[in-house]
Amino acid sequence: MSDGPARNGGDLLVEVLRTLDVEAAFGVVSVHNLPLVDALTHQLRWVPTRSEAAAVNAADGYARVNRTPGCAVTSTGTGAANAAGALVEALTAGTPVLHVTGQIPSEYLGRGRGVIHETRDQLGLLQACSVSAATIGADALSNFAAAAGRLGCHPRGPVSLEWPIDLQYGETTPFEPQTGGTAAFSSGSVEMPESDDAALDRAVELIATAERPLVWAGGGAVGCGEQIDDLLRQTGAGLFTSNAGRGVLPETDDRVIGNFAASAAGAELLAEADLLVSVGTHFRSNETRSYRLAMPPVHIQIDVDSAAVGRAYPADVGIVGEAGVVLDALGQRLANSRPRTTPSWSAAITATREQCREQLRRDIGPYSKICDIMTSVLSDGAPRVRDITIPNSSWGNRLLPIIDPATNVVPRGGGIGQAVGMSIGAAVARPTEPTMVMVGDGGLAPQLGELATLAQENLPVTVVVFDDRGYGVLRNTQDRHLGRRSGVDLLAPDLASAATAFDMGYSDALTPDDFARAFEAAMNAGSPQLIRVDCEALGPMPVPFVPPVEMPSVDR
Repeated sequence: MSDGPARNGGDLLVEVLRTLDVEAAFGVVSVHNLPLVDALTHQLRWVPTRSEAAAVNAADGYARVNRTPGCAVTSTGTGAANAAGALVEALTAGTPVLHVTGQIPSEYLGRGRGVIHETRDQLGLLQACSVSAATIGADALSNFAAAAGRLGCHPRGPVSLEWPIDLQYGETTPFEPQTGGTAAFSSGSVEMPESDDAALDRAVELIATAERPLVWAGGGAVGCGEQIDDLLRQTGAGLFTSNAGRGVLPETDDRVIGNFAASAAGAELLAEADLLVSVGTHFRSNETRSYRLAMPPVHIQIDVDSAAVGRAYPADVGIVGEAGVVLDALGQRLANSRPRTTPSWSAAITATREQCREQLRRDIGPYSKICDIMTSVLSDGAPRVRDITIPNSSWGNRLLPIIDPATNVVPRGGGIGQAVGMSIGAAVARPTEPTMVMVGDGGLAPQLGELATLAQENLPVTVVVFDDRGYGVLRNTQDRHLGRRSGVDLLAPDLASAATAFDMGYSDALTPDDFARAFEAAMNAGSPQLIRVDCEALGPMPVPFVPPVEMPSVDR
């Protein structure tokens, strides 16, 4: 209970979060969320970020690493709008974030009187970037029960509640769901269709005749490592993953080709295969050469969303259901079967795995040593948070090994400038492991203030800034397609002074040896650290990274 004379909305929010096994909330305090922040500060853990966007990013990172929902608390109007971009990222990634934002007093809602922080149709804004959004009324208990259930529904994503400030101060009934803990979160799952025995039987028939099968695992397969392992063993298949599916099996496994489907060697193997089983993947444009990547002639697609079946690529058999349930049923049917694959197919899978990595190492030149150093220092359980920057997009998303899928934290919507916020949540979720965050100088700028959050909370986060003095991804895109640059060259900040201002450890790295010394020391420091990698001094990549986006070449 709070120190006040009566229960209020803050007490209710704390109870809801405890039920969901959420131990921290992130946000910005305001006159329109004071009772919530008071209760969270004194009864749970309140992490004060410097912006609402970072609060949602932090809740997103917390949820991905902790495998529970995350929670962000923001203010009304401008504060809620500031959170919108980060909510879009959580929506894209399917991250269950409970976003609670304030609202003006209920008696003035919809009257347009110009109450401080008032905005037109805040609920509509929240609905546009959440899987569900609602205004809390007199029955806050029911509103939160519905929100907790929706967090466990497919498709998952952020659930937003706006709460008029007068109702936050009102006395509330205790939150006592029938099922406690994460079970309450899981119990919100939508009702799945009955097992499609005909589709499962047809899938088994097709698999039984396949001689060169492959599996493609997306984010929907995360948590199904045992079933994916059985499927590979029963079929003799190799495993591609999307970026979201990385770590579904440890990437040290020889059967795991990984996030290399669109590479030259990966595309060749796909073209040679005679069957593909895809599990919980969207086949995103940047992972399929804008859908021009050729797929095997037979496709079995497993997805929780019926609308996803056949949406990107035709499916000969579509099976709708949660990945683990469907894979269990498929595995039972395949239990007594023997794969028709030959040793040559297994050898082709292993060779492709090696070729993809060897070619990428050649393409990135000196950065291969940086990746090796990170790999040698990071434990399997250390979160690897990565922003949209050349080093991540070229090799962090592929070559830096992911063993535990919960450590694979990256903005899946492709939006720059979110990783520092995500690292805050990742570090809070896994405090016994040091967190690494890769970011460019352009991506650091939008969340530079969050270095203060890292310092205030004394989080063991090492921020590795790849400083190329601008938006390197877009610079390379313009160089290739336009022949001239616009808006991509930026003033290089004095990061040493920034680190000093926030009382963070700091190192400059001009060579791989510099980086090796700095990175090992930083990851063992137990406190916030900043390492600046001078990309100009380190040297260029032999093959400049250009994102796989469709853009016509223009003669100027």
